[in-house]
Amino acid sequence: MERLYLDHAATTPVAPEVVAAMLPYLTSAFGNPSSAHSFGREAREAVERARRQVAASLGAEPAEIVFTSGGTEADVLALRGAAYACRRRGNHIITTAVEHHAVLDTCLALDTEGFDVTVLPVDERGKVRLEDVAAAIRNTTILISVMHANNEVGTVQPIRAICEVAHRHGVLVHTDAVQSFGKIPVSVADLGVDLLSLSGHKIYGPKGVGALYVRAGTPLEPLFHGGGQERGLRPGTENVAGIVGLGRAAALVKEKLAEETRCLRALREYLKKELVARLPDVRFNGDQEDCLPGLLHFSIPGVDGPTLLKMLDGEGIAVSGGAACTTGETKPSYVLLALGLAEDYTRCPVRVTLGRSTTVAAVERFVAVLDGAVRRLRGEKQGG
Repeated sequence: MERLYLDHAATTPVAPEVVAAMLPYLTSAFGNPSSAHSFGREAREAVERARRQVAASLGAEPAEIVFTSGGTEADVLALRGAAYACRRRGNHIITTAVEHHAVLDTCLALDTEGFDVTVLPVDERGKVRLEDVAAAIRNTTILISVMHANNEVGTVQPIRAICEVAHRHGVLVHTDAVQSFGKIPVSVADLGVDLLSLSGHKIYGPKGVGALYVRAGTPLEPLFHGGGQERGLRPGTENVAGIVGLGRAAALVKEKLAEETRCLRALREYLKKELVARLPDVRFNGDQEDCLPGLLHFSIPGVDGPTLLKMLDGEGIAVSGGAACTTGETKPSYVLLALGLAEDYTRCPVRVTLGRSTTVAAVERFVAVLDGAVRRLRGEKQGG
């Protein structure tokens, strides 16, 4: 059975070009970047080249890029680092109900440490209302964190407008761009953010590496202390091979983004059309216009979601019900609940995320297998 991978929001395969770039730093070029000899200089040059590549893909300066172990660490460094650096000025933080757990759980922790956190609702498309953001700002507000694109339903948030409102009040803005980077244009100048998180394994790079963009002059405290690596903001010997892989993956993003976005958007629309033709009662979740091009989240009423996903997996098709970090949870997705979905729609979610290797034939196979599985489940229900 040929396996079909349609879960690129969870992780992506490492691109061959990325593997080739990393390989020397897993074998012969093994030096410590902090060493002064030629082996160390070789590794340092590789790290700084990757920093330039990541910066160029964001329209940032290399000095504004801090390498981390992934998107979660980048989120935590942004939130805790900015919160504690600005604590003398205030203690109020604003976020939304649909953020990744890395943001929500960190905000909950900060709430127990003397900070005051406001969690804003979203509308039925999963989008935060700009007027709610403006109304929530106080004279003690120091930080707003709103994700660029939602990892479950793909809704893109109005980050630039949020930044304009926040900066009028002297408030910092962080955005988790882990899902948007590599799928839609992400320019720190266009967005206007002070802090931005990204991850390597979402853009055909390796797992275990990410980056935080820190606009020049933005106050930030390190999470922990040790060596002076990454300007003291992320001490510890650098993951040279991983950083090299992230740099090469970011360079590929810059090269391929326009064409990939066009192809993914066309495939997504084709998938929607085929689903409606086979399953007229399907419900599409999230903003269907302002969304990630390769992500489609939908609900099929009257079908048990986990059972359906197992049936698809049995046919060699990998999709998910939502975020990979919440797989295995039996309660409905907090993101879908925040959108106000009726219970029947929260029990049967399917998230399909297309990638570079996805073809029209793959979409057609998925829809045919899904249709058969739904018919069997509904037949079992009717017969029982």
